[in-house]
Amino acid sequence: MDTAATSADLLLPDSLLLNGREFRYADIQQYPANSPQDLNGYEARVLDFVRQWLNGAQEFGLRTSGSTGKPQLVQMKRRQLEASARRTGDYFDLGPGDRLLVCLNCEFVGGLMMLVRGLERRMHLTIVEPHADPLALVPAGAEFDFTSFVPLQLRTVLDAGHAPRLNRMKGILVGGAAVERSLETDIRKLKVPVYVTYGMTETASHIALRRLNGPDVQTTYRMLPGIHVGQDARGCLTARADVTNDQLIITNDRITLSDDGHSFEWLGRADFVINSGGVKVQAEKVELVLEVALTELGLGRRAFVAGRPDPRLGEQVTAFLEGAALRPQQQQQLLALLSQRLDKYEVPRDMVYVPQFRTTASGKLDRLGTVRGLAPAPGVGGR
Repeated sequence: MDTAATSADLLLPDSLLLNGREFRYADIQQYPANSPQDLNGYEARVLDFVRQWLNGAQEFGLRTSGSTGKPQLVQMKRRQLEASARRTGDYFDLGPGDRLLVCLNCEFVGGLMMLVRGLERRMHLTIVEPHADPLALVPAGAEFDFTSFVPLQLRTVLDAGHAPRLNRMKGILVGGAAVERSLETDIRKLKVPVYVTYGMTETASHIALRRLNGPDVQTTYRMLPGIHVGQDARGCLTARADVTNDQLIITNDRITLSDDGHSFEWLGRADFVINSGGVKVQAEKVELVLEVALTELGLGRRAFVAGRPDPRLGEQVTAFLEGAALRPQQQQQLLALLSQRLDKYEVPRDMVYVPQFRTTASGKLDRLGTVRGLAPAPGVGGR
């Protein structure tokens, strides 16, 4: 008998932690038999997915987030999820016995794939329901090797003083929403490698990564091995790989693809292009300048840019700001900065103030829902 191998196997997990309670895999395979009666809905759904995975299910229905349209159910094969987990595991050298913190919503691909990575790589799984500060939900002495956050979570974790715990990890993923410049600045102070992800439900989570800190900080997304990408006639990214079940996926993401096809610069979504008087304005470019200007003026808040119907221009570039209206002088200062840094057609012609932006079930900003929920009249401060 190989004593060393036997000893190593004894260290491998035979259970997971969910909201602080231990569930043995042997019992989960029999779920819902032998399960506690006081499970909440989220816990029940997580355990049901783990049961299916442990029992060898070959197909799974994944919901899209609905951040750019109506949520849809996407059927994924087990081999697609396995291929995605294998790629991430290899990239970050994740293996048996490593400790994984799962704090994304497991009902969507980002969180669900964290479960799959842990199960496939035989890692210790600690799962908590989505919360702004996930580390507040685990014991102070709990240590982890890998996790994935949405930007709001990472911001909250850093503000709570958890940077030393993060720095003892192998790596951190951040995705699901744009990473604000102020957060990027704080990420650069971390020692742990932090990567922003590019991917979607149809690609079984990320297929490309961009390093945000350290000596290898990147300005473009680098494709993971074995992912084949291209562009369609619109300049939008296309992808084919085992994670897409070898089907061609056509996205609405406008990119500049490198000559070798291994990296790309993300320009924005084709459906976020505003046609204003025949001039095409990329909303994300204006948003970036707007975010920086708000921060410089000490007016940091969430904001986005979209087109609103205009009888003369077709669409007018409009800035949507969360919270109370700025004072007239503040708004004039903001517009002055935007006018200095943007082409005249890109400068928002109207500013609309929204008490609170709508979000999707996965926590992403729901631009379309926010805009549709507003009255058709122009917002405060139009010019």
